Amino acid sequence: MTRHLLEVDDLTPDEITSVLDLAEHAAPPRVLEGRGAVLLFEKPSLRTRSATEMAVVQLGGHPVSLRDEEVGLDVRETAEDIARVLAGHHAVIAARVFEHAKLERMAAVSPVPVVNLLSDLAHPMQALADLLTIRQHFGDLAGRVIAYVGDGNNVARSLAIASAMVGAEVRLGCPSGYQCPEVDLDRVRSLGGSVVVAERPEDAVEGADVVYTDVWASMGQEAEAATRRRAFEGFTVDDRLMAAASPTGIFLHCLPAHRGEEVSAEVLEGGRSMVWRQAENRMHAARGLLAHLLAGGER
Repeated sequence: MTRHLLEVDDLTPDEITSVLDLAEHAAPPRVLEGRGAVLLFEKPSLRTRSATEMAVVQLGGHPVSLRDEEVGLDVRETAEDIARVLAGHHAVIAARVFEHAKLERMAAVSPVPVVNLLSDLAHPMQALADLLTIRQHFGDLAGRVIAYVGDGNNVARSLAIASAMVGAEVRLGCPSGYQCPEVDLDRVRSLGGSVVVAERPEDAVEGADVVYTDVWASMGQEAEAATRRRAFEGFTVDDRLMAAASPTGIFLHCLPAHRGEEVSAEVLEGGRSMVWRQAENRMHAARGLLAHLLAGGER
């Protein structure tokens, strides 16, 4: 059965551990030797494109990156037709799209793995890199307290699901109107996870091992930026907020960062910030995931 990765719980908890172990393997398996991997981008990308392309190279493969103006998902051709054609050329299809449903349609017809490089619902590759960073720093994941402060968006959703799957407690500090939907919280709870919802960032970060934030207006939400700045007032992760976390707590951000908005420059550049390691880990996590999928991991 072809394995796809549209959300992080397409893996089992044991498989997440396997992916993280593969991400740190000193000699990555050459599972893509002589084969291609196509990366489709409806949205701009820095870390995801660079990280995934290099992960493909390290697995012995050849990455082919295509922008939406070259492909025209559901404009020039349907997502299904594009997936069928590209599956004949490549061993894996990875895509960054606006609508998650496009990924589901591609996966429904693709005989090769389809990997979500970000959609409106989920960012599983980011979540894997986040777990890798936390494990590298603390040595373990179970029992850690991970506080997310900001918009209850795709990054928060995947982080919460991933945290639940590895036995970490997740706290979501999001202002009213920007919280994760209840259906997502139920999904986290169904995985056995502990999730705390707070409308005050201080309540989320109290004693936390990890304080995490993201931009207040993501790609495609630029017209809402002013409204969002008002709604997120008081949610900046600064020294005052970090002081409420565990004394050994670290700061994470999926980047790009807006200094002075969702995070202060002092926190982003400070000694507790692990964001550059986290950004590097996008490549290692992508390598681990692709190695797992292409080695034929079965549930």
